[in-house]
Amino acid sequence: MHDPIGRRGAMALGAGLLLAGGQSAQAITAADVPPPAFPLERGARLRVLRPAKYIDPDEAIFNANTKRFTEKTGIEVRVDYVNWPDMPVQVAVATNTGQGADVIIGFSADPHLYADKLLEVTDLADYLGAKYGGWYELAETYGRRWKSKAWLGLPMGGTTGPVVYRKSWVKEAGFDAIPNDLGEFLKLCQGLKRIGHPCGFALSHAPGDAPGYANWLLWSHGASLVDEEGKVTLDSPATARALDYARAMQETMVAGTMAWNGVSNNRAFISGDIGLTQNGVSVYYSLKTATDAAQNAIAADTDHAEMPYGAAKKAPETALTLCAMVPKYTRVPNAAKEYIRFMMEAEQYDPWLTGCLGYWSQPLKAYAQSAVWASDPKLKVYSNAMDTPFYEGYRGPITPAAGAVGENWVVVDMFARVVTGQQKPAESMREAQRAAQRWYKS
Repeated sequence: MHDPIGRRGAMALGAGLLLAGGQSAQAITAADVPPPAFPLERGARLRVLRPAKYIDPDEAIFNANTKRFTEKTGIEVRVDYVNWPDMPVQVAVATNTGQGADVIIGFSADPHLYADKLLEVTDLADYLGAKYGGWYELAETYGRRWKSKAWLGLPMGGTTGPVVYRKSWVKEAGFDAIPNDLGEFLKLCQGLKRIGHPCGFALSHAPGDAPGYANWLLWSHGASLVDEEGKVTLDSPATARALDYARAMQETMVAGTMAWNGVSNNRAFISGDIGLTQNGVSVYYSLKTATDAAQNAIAADTDHAEMPYGAAKKAPETALTLCAMVPKYTRVPNAAKEYIRFMMEAEQYDPWLTGCLGYWSQPLKAYAQSAVWASDPKLKVYSNAMDTPFYEGYRGPITPAAGAVGENWVVVDMFARVVTGQQKPAESMREAQRAAQRWYKS
């Protein structure tokens, strides 16, 4: 889980980056493509549902852009912000009852879970892709109907968790940078423990952090929850190798990680109890924008890197993605589509992206030119968050079963049982295989 940045620091920094964003919008390369015609319904009013901020500029700039939309079109817009854990329920209630927001900005797999309740937005997606250099792979995976060119949702941005580490301690452990080889990465973590600055990764029921680490363990060893047809494949030699590696990694970690919650690794890193973890940009900016000089010094010694690839061709990480959807029940579908289009155009989108300090990464390739990625070289690793083939439920179709496996901690618990010595790898794999199969058969 990514802690919010402190309000004062974030708003101060966000204001500076917002100014930079306003200037950089003119620098975004865009093709001369005519937008689709969405004749606005007379008397249209919009209600928008989206996750609440984790950093203050996210909401502040989103509201400012919404106000600009109202000024331009005359359409009043109400934006309701919902706490992240409550979003799945809110989205389910709206889509299943046929009442609620006209634009729903949900998470990652939502367009697939409610496909029959949503209007297609292919015209809008094709326009934005043609104008702004095309969509990244993860955006297409979440936005399009499975193995189709039809778009069910418009990805707006994704947030990911690369390695966050103390440069001086990594160097003291004998490494100039984060190695991309799994064996060398293990040696680094062993070295960090030896010098008294261990790593820390969650295999508890810590939202975000534990699934991110468990999925990295799987994917970096060539394993996956399912194959391309949706057949559960946890009981495999590749998973066995991942479990053995997880057990070796656990021996290098700070004590207590099995009891960590969603903010524990943030606190452990900021306090200096660990020298390396996996997290979003929030740790770095909470340190950088703190009023305490000691925390600013830690920020200067902090850097980010991709998690080691192992058997993968790209960093084995995915991104929690915001997906804008237009439900079939809305009486103002054109106004809803026009709102999404307006928010994704460079004049609005680039200031939002830049002001979010690297927390969200762009789904459209042209926005890689955004000033935010040049504002601090330590943010660069976050710019590629959506340039990945990995997603929840990889390698198979995105279905409610994949979400249920995640919500019930099947993969996380498979690793946890092994690293704590409760079960041997073969036993834990078989138990996880059976648990996942129950969800995929139901």
